Parts: sequence; structure tokens; C-alpha cells
Amino acid sequence: QVHLVESGGGLVQAGGSLRLSCAASGRTFSNYVMGWFRQAPGKEREFVGTIRWSLGSTYYADSVKGRFTISRDNAKNTMYLQMNSLKPEDTAVYYCAARPEIVTTYTYWGQGTQVTVSS
Repeated sequence: QVHLVESGGGLVQAGGSLRLSCAASGRTFSNYVMGWFRQAPGKEREFVGTIRWSLGSTYYADSVKGRFTISRDNAKNTMYLQMNSLKPEDTAVYYCAARPEIVTTYTYWGQGTQVTVSS
């Protein structure tokens, strides 16, 4: 059974940084794509970025490009989201998710971690 657990959320001032972690367990993820999503109050869930586990290649939403960086640690089976230059509009619950490379639907989701950016 695949299990994803996010951590690292919190309250930070605008312009600050946070690093989120997504600890993955239950299988190997060499043929998986891992993603970060976020959902602000009253809004739909929004794509943040992805990393292809095997190659480490990344892709970002325009809203976070240049400020957020996704990485992974194979030995720890953990994905990270480094968030710099945070803005109040980045406030949301952040979720990690995983899907096999051959499908487009994310199969596994974490429980989410709250990020609040004060102005």
C-alpha cells in the first residue's frame, strides 16, 4: 500500500522560504511521476509542479516558476518542495501525489500540509 506523508508546512512572512517534504513508502517509485498540488480556501486544487522520479526532470506551473524547486532523495524515498520568495497568494494546503508514468491520473495522495504566508 502506497503511503504519502507531507510535512514542513507552517506560517512564514512574505518573502520568506519553506521546504516541504513528501515521504513515500509502499513501493519503489522509479517509474513514477510525483507531483505537488495546492488548494487555497474557496478555490480549486491547483497544479504546482512535478518530478519524474527516474530522471529527476521537473516541470512547474508558471505561477511558481523561478521561486519553487522540486527535488527528490532516492535513498530516503522523499520528494521536496523548496519554496522561496513566498507571497500571500501562495497560502494553501499543499498536497503531494504520485502516478505511474504511463497514466495521467494521480493515483496516490497525501493528507496535505498547510502553508500560510503573511503579508
